[in-house]
Amino acid sequence: MTSARTLGDRPFRYYDLVMAAFVTILLLSNVIGAGKRAVVDLPLIGPWPFGAGLLFFPISYVIGDVLTEVYGYARARRCIWVGFAALLFMAGMSWIVVRMPPDAGWTGQAAYEQVFGQVPRIVLASICAFWAGEFANALVLARLKVRTRGRHLWLRTIGSTVVGQGVDSLIFYPLAFYGAAGWSSDALLMVMVSQFVLKVAWEVALTPATYAAVAFLKRREGIDVYDEGTDFTPFRTTI
Repeated sequence: MTSARTLGDRPFRYYDLVMAAFVTILLLSNVIGAGKRAVVDLPLIGPWPFGAGLLFFPISYVIGDVLTEVYGYARARRCIWVGFAALLFMAGMSWIVVRMPPDAGWTGQAAYEQVFGQVPRIVLASICAFWAGEFANALVLARLKVRTRGRHLWLRTIGSTVVGQGVDSLIFYPLAFYGAAGWSSDALLMVMVSQFVLKVAWEVALTPATYAAVAFLKRREGIDVYDEGTDFTPFRTTI
């Protein structure tokens, strides 16, 4: 057992790689997956539309679980802030590039605007929901680990995801779509609940992969961090 306070600035072999994977999946799921509405034909239910990013965005929560479980809350907090800054930069870059006057001979402006011209309200909702949801996820997992003395990893990963994805959904959908044309209160509630259930189900399905990643990293890094005495404020970027 390792206390988070005793780690100091100890170097890790895989921490930077896990952080890079976290930020990469976060950005790509927002760029590639967010703009497409897909459909799957479910038995007994029929066609079920969903945002294509749903297939990949929950993986960022899995990696967030791995970060907190292996490296502790403080290092997961740093990754969340890096992801937050990356989302802000992506949103700003998209806004600037889309609005730059296109050359007269370039015919891709309409398609470019459709893919990258995100609605500011939705971008703001996505960034706020990510920040709050990821911090809730990390906080719950870190505290549960101390409370359970490191037992029942499945309880920590699934329980933290229920809270984190719940916070994410409660912020994103009302902030992005409440009062918007074509979005009744009933439709908003149905989409919010269904997306939450699907995201949590995806976390449950990925539990074996989470166990494998956690075991590998703990073994190779030689640590098992417990956040006893940790400052859980989200408003820090230092370890």
